[in-house]
Amino acid sequence: MADKKIFTGTVGRCISETNFSFDIKESPSKGKPNVVYIVLDDTGFAQLGCYGSTINTPNIDKIASRGLRYNNFHTTAICSATRASLLTGANHHSVGINTTTEGRTGLGNAQGGIDPQYATLAEILREYDYRTMAVGKWHLSAMDERTAAGPYHNWPLGKGFDTYYGFLAADMDQWNPVLTRDNTMVEQPKKASEGYHLSEDLTENAIQYVYNHELSYPEQPFFLYLAYGAMHTPHHAPKEYIDRYRGKFDAGWDKIREEWFENQKKLGIVNDTAELTERNEHVPAWDTLSDDQKKAYARYMEVFAGFLEHTDAQIGKFIDFLDKRGIYDNTIIVLISDNGASAEGGKDGHFNLNTSMDVTDNYPRDVELVLENYETIGDEYSQPHYPTGWANAGNTPFQWYKQWTYEGGVKDPLIISYPNYIKEKGGIRRQFNHVSDITPTVLDLLGFEKPEFIRGVPQRTLQGISFKNTLNDERAEGKKKVQYFEMHGNRSIYKDGWKAVVNHMFHKTFDEDEWELYHVDEDYSEKYNVADRYPEKLKELQEEWLIEAAKYGVFPMPDRGLLATRDSLKEYLSMISLPAVHLEYNDIIYPYDLVTDPGIGTRTGTIMVVLNRRNQNEKGVLVAKGDRFGGVSLYVKDNHINYVYNLDSDIYWTIESDFELPLGEVDIQADFTVTGKEQATAELFVNGNSVGLTEISKFFYTTGAGAPTSLKVNKHISVYDEAYAAPFTYDGEIKKVIFDFPATTVQAEEEIAKDLVHD
Repeated sequence: MADKKIFTGTVGRCISETNFSFDIKESPSKGKPNVVYIVLDDTGFAQLGCYGSTINTPNIDKIASRGLRYNNFHTTAICSATRASLLTGANHHSVGINTTTEGRTGLGNAQGGIDPQYATLAEILREYDYRTMAVGKWHLSAMDERTAAGPYHNWPLGKGFDTYYGFLAADMDQWNPVLTRDNTMVEQPKKASEGYHLSEDLTENAIQYVYNHELSYPEQPFFLYLAYGAMHTPHHAPKEYIDRYRGKFDAGWDKIREEWFENQKKLGIVNDTAELTERNEHVPAWDTLSDDQKKAYARYMEVFAGFLEHTDAQIGKFIDFLDKRGIYDNTIIVLISDNGASAEGGKDGHFNLNTSMDVTDNYPRDVELVLENYETIGDEYSQPHYPTGWANAGNTPFQWYKQWTYEGGVKDPLIISYPNYIKEKGGIRRQFNHVSDITPTVLDLLGFEKPEFIRGVPQRTLQGISFKNTLNDERAEGKKKVQYFEMHGNRSIYKDGWKAVVNHMFHKTFDEDEWELYHVDEDYSEKYNVADRYPEKLKELQEEWLIEAAKYGVFPMPDRGLLATRDSLKEYLSMISLPAVHLEYNDIIYPYDLVTDPGIGTRTGTIMVVLNRRNQNEKGVLVAKGDRFGGVSLYVKDNHINYVYNLDSDIYWTIESDFELPLGEVDIQADFTVTGKEQATAELFVNGNSVGLTEISKFFYTTGAGAPTSLKVNKHISVYDEAYAAPFTYDGEIKKVIFDFPATTVQAEEEIAKDLVHD
């Protein structure tokens, strides 16, 4: 397949009169190396063993020992944006992904997918006769595109990959994932109780893809994009891996941070000028914590460490496979993390991440839940994320986290292995580079240019700069002199060894922002703010940031970040209108996932379902939103209509009709009515008659659970496991489903509720 036959003969009336003659055109990919991108999620600079951690990552360390580690590599501070920049070799705003794809506005910098004018490496390499495969997390298509019916243009196969297996969303349950193969939603091959784990499944599929290709077309090189859901929450791992770290983090994050920093200095992975920054302001000193807090927090970190070692073992399986096939040495392997360690667990960590996503939040109930489930946390009945203090340690020696443009958010591990080219094994490189520079470097190594047109679409040029010159010369001059950063209003810019940065995360207006200045050539850790000493340098960099922002399409910036407390999120929602929603679905023959959630369990509204009951044994889910970690379900069981509201898998409000459903056509109605601040009622009606009511004393305005809103099924994980087991598909006839939600705002609903109380 590597060489192409071109017919040069003459065609006769029949085969016997045809003159067969061919020219053989050598494939441009002949003799070229394979390319593998391995992407970890939310893994901080210090969390790999070869970057100073005490977590066991022998297989990643092995890749580093056969290649190079970079200690001045930068990402965009968040997942979708980094992945878009990695695959296209351009800045993330330019390609249309300013943050995660959930932040789509329809404007040029927030399209919810990669602009076709910025082809992915897969699309480019296919032009040069490479086989292309993607496995794992995608997160480069908008939420309303992740349906069984597409649209597929922003899915992997629409972006140049021949095959795909993985998940399309931002994060995924490692025990019970929502999976896609090519352009089709598929079920996981076995249950968690049978030993399933997503990381293992992804690795097996990556190996299978490469194995099949190598057997059929060994002369043709391949590009594999292998993106694990690890180390993003939920932190899920087999218990034997977690228990390997029992007691290993009892010293707490302050001591661990110091230990990891000392390891970094011994390894030489930090520069000689590096100093450990102070503990972040929203992280309490370990010695001030209660015994219960220490025990719970340490267990969270044990779970994370077990998850990372388990992920490393899967990477080891894949690397061993390349070795056994004899193709490792001729493979360019690039391993990165997409951003720094995540602070989304808040001060106390989360047993169930639905609770909050804010560095400053206190949720002591999660401490209780960890202690109650101490031996099983990390299993399929938990959705854990460690406290902010461990993210601070994970980003050692830097400050701040994922979503911030300080070094803690954007300076991440980068390992490159290519034994057939790189002479030094186990070396460290210190030149400044950026995720947009990786694909230009790979193309430079391959000797390929980006085509002017790909699939008929005129292409914009690469914006990243190749750092191929550094691979075999540790003293080579870094070519990247300027790089801007922006994420959720957090901003910074690097220029010639200086960096200006601003923390917008906790400010309501950009006018309140205060810029800081660091001389990072001398202050590797970004510890000393010298803005007062060098005001002219700061002004120069601020002006440079504006130039770069205008050049690469940064404006408009989001006003608020994703790390939102429930109160701040409600405040934000109160300022925007919630439009009226009226959706009608007829004759639900097969289970169906709604493109968007109309607002079930989050705003005043009505769900109406018309059934044609033929017998009293019919049962199953009519409408469901979410999973065991939070959501709403309307279902028939034991000939009764049931409703459940699951708040964070901690509190459940239920209704069961007080009489059995009749046969024939039955009208079922479920009303959700806001009655006060985070308070509501849910009431069920059958043929116009009330059959049950419950008062919900606390709800969240964006009940967010991982699974989509579905009709006729709760196929992911049951919202209410005690009642039934997913998918619990309704086995009767659903004639009609109607969602009816009036236009409103959160503020308006609460004001109406106050008036009702006063009356």
